[in-house]
Amino acid sequence: IQVEESAVSLWNWTVTKHTGAVINDEQRAKLRFVACRLICLCEGSDPPEGTIRRQILMCMKTGKGWIDIGKAGLADGFLENAMSSVEKLYAKLRKGSEGEADIQVHRADVEKSLFKVLSYQAESVFAQGDFQKAVMCVQRCKDMLMKLPKETCYLSILCYNFGVETYEWKRYEQSSFWLSQSYDIGKMDMKYSVGKEMQAKVLRLLATTYFEWDCSLYLDKALKAISLANQENLHPAGFFLKIKILLKSGASDEDISSALAEFKHLEMSLDFCLNTAKLLLEHGRESVGFDFLKSVPERFESSPDLGKITLLHIEFLLQNKRELLAKQKIEEVIIGHYTGKQLLPEALNQLHIILWDKAAKYYEEKNYSEALHWYNYSVSFYTPGQIDQNLAKLQRNMASCYLHLKQVDKAKEAVKQAERCDPNSIFTKFSVYKIAVMENDTDKAVEAVIEMGKLAEKPSECEDKLRVDKNTGSNLLSLAAQIALENDQQIVAIKALEYLSEHLQDCRQLFAALKCLVRLMLSKVMAENEEKRDEDINSILTYLNLAHKKLAESFTEEKFTGDMRILEAHWFRKVAWNLAVQFKDSPKKTRDFFVLSFKLSQFCPSDKAVLIAQKTCLLMAAAVDLEMGRQQVTPSEQTELFSQALQHLQTCKEIWKVLKLTGDFAKDPTDTLLLLYEFEARSKLNDPALHNLMESVWEQPQIEIKTLEIIASLAMESPARYPVLCKKALKSALNLHRKQAVIDAVKFSKCLHSLINISLPTGLTDLDTCVLQEVWDYFEDALSVVGSTDAYPEMEILWLMTRAWNTGIFQYTVGKYKEAEQWCGLGMRFLSHLGSLKKSYE
Repeated sequence: IQVEESAVSLWNWTVTKHTGAVINDEQRAKLRFVACRLICLCEGSDPPEGTIRRQILMCMKTGKGWIDIGKAGLADGFLENAMSSVEKLYAKLRKGSEGEADIQVHRADVEKSLFKVLSYQAESVFAQGDFQKAVMCVQRCKDMLMKLPKETCYLSILCYNFGVETYEWKRYEQSSFWLSQSYDIGKMDMKYSVGKEMQAKVLRLLATTYFEWDCSLYLDKALKAISLANQENLHPAGFFLKIKILLKSGASDEDISSALAEFKHLEMSLDFCLNTAKLLLEHGRESVGFDFLKSVPERFESSPDLGKITLLHIEFLLQNKRELLAKQKIEEVIIGHYTGKQLLPEALNQLHIILWDKAAKYYEEKNYSEALHWYNYSVSFYTPGQIDQNLAKLQRNMASCYLHLKQVDKAKEAVKQAERCDPNSIFTKFSVYKIAVMENDTDKAVEAVIEMGKLAEKPSECEDKLRVDKNTGSNLLSLAAQIALENDQQIVAIKALEYLSEHLQDCRQLFAALKCLVRLMLSKVMAENEEKRDEDINSILTYLNLAHKKLAESFTEEKFTGDMRILEAHWFRKVAWNLAVQFKDSPKKTRDFFVLSFKLSQFCPSDKAVLIAQKTCLLMAAAVDLEMGRQQVTPSEQTELFSQALQHLQTCKEIWKVLKLTGDFAKDPTDTLLLLYEFEARSKLNDPALHNLMESVWEQPQIEIKTLEIIASLAMESPARYPVLCKKALKSALNLHRKQAVIDAVKFSKCLHSLINISLPTGLTDLDTCVLQEVWDYFEDALSVVGSTDAYPEMEILWLMTRAWNTGIFQYTVGKYKEAEQWCGLGMRFLSHLGSLKKSYE
């Protein structure tokens, strides 16, 4: 009992909350489900009448709730329970009846519930797609209508709804069955019928179903259905459908005229009449269509929309190639416009569209004179001095026609009018540009391109009507560049392409524009003298930098594939390389192009050829930075240049490590160059890491003499000053000279000369004994080589003799007579090795 009371309370609470919109339909269905199941569980073996009635009601409403939220499968069990309960109720009532009269009363009472359950079952199985079961349920309901006439309307509408759904699913056979049932049921009891309007609606849909199902097969049925519909209730929709069916059937003009006459006195809107005329004309029934169209104004004499009739007339005259008649109609409208019979704004706009479309077709056919004729019709509706964006567009279109006809003065006048109406339009600027190009007015053309470029950056709000999208500016600039190139106006084309490259979103178009720019600017540079070249070379650098930037951004664009990116990168890196070589007289430009070539190559696969190119670019860039750093520049500039060189070298070293794994590079001088460039950069930056670098150099077993001599030279080249490093390098070089199978006396002499110079500075008298001894050994080395070859340069022998003698004199001046005698004696030992100069010094 407690569970039953709780179930009833839950049910009542659900009803209250749903009425107050606290819970939605699905929540209500779920709560009803719970309450109903609880009630069913509480059912005894012989429940009282009230309990059974309550159970029937709850099961029906629960089942209906599931159907209404699209879960018909869940409804079946509850509807079966409801049906079972109805049978129980009937048995119980019959058992308690006292006579036949009582039985009939109880049967009538139960049949109402049975009808409802059957109709809900019909809905459920229909929703689940079981056509046959739905038909059986509806047929049982239909059989019960004699006893339940008030349900006629309900059942008729239920069948109509089934017909609508199956029509929407394009199940035309099922739809025609349900709609026929709906109509038949609606006729069964006129007192409780759905009414003539609803019956006509059912028949119109039935006619439409036959029409769309198979008009050739079911044409008679469609005509019969629509005729019945029109008899039931005359409606414009029925009129229109009948005309459609007759047209489809290929009925004669007379039959169609008769059908039109049937509806002569039916109230219809102007738009409906126009749609009917349009239907007739679209099906090639010109005679009937135009006759009907001519009759329409009489019905709507006071309507302000009469212009729509004229527009439709003009439109179909043009469609049927009857231009002369269409022109007459248009001229009548123009006269009416200035005599108090203006079209409504909407109709006038529509007429402008018709005129422009016609003009555009002639323009495409290159019949520019005829296009102008139609544009002039449109101009006729504007008053002198009127400011209107559409008028500006119209004038621009006319200007294009005049330009094609070589009527430049008229084109200029049309563009002038366009500028007056819409001066800030990119389209107007483009028209100005075209005229300037045609007249070879480079300055004006460039000025127009600049204006177009500015407008492309932020499309004017006032151009919204013209549907200026984000690509319009790019498209016009692209066209401007093309026009300039076709007219051999290189400067103008360059300017257009520059703006274009700033606004293009499509990567392929952008790179095509940049390539074109590079080629054009290169040809311009080649034709210029050196004074004017600098700015244009900078422009090329800008283009290549933009290419690099866009290549980096292109990874997010799906349409721009990896292969496309690689091809573009190769093209631009090779161009940068060639330009670096070509402009070698300008170190800074050379360096910038080499760096750019390297950056661009990073978008290419790292094969051997690309790695070699990358290595060379960075080496060359570092070399140029070092060279510029040696020039007369400020200390801060020197620091920046040497630091840049070092950065290039660090990257180059990484690439070189990878590259060496790809093959034999035994004869490649890269290792030496990297060492020398890094030594120079670090030494001139006074970099503490120089010591570690040199440690690795001393450890190298096969370092070349030339490398050591260059290191020695660089160690003392300003702003570097590393005398100890210089001396160590020269000593290493001298040792290597000595180890040669045949000593190269000339190279040996130069190395020894440098070592003595660094070890024994000129003018110093107070020298350490150890230093003097070390230098003495160098002189002894020289004597041994001089004595073993005739190839030792005589001037170097003379220098050695003089240097030893002067050292002795310096010693003498400070009172070191013994040392003075030794050094002077050392100098005398070189005298005997002099050739032609010997007598002069003896």
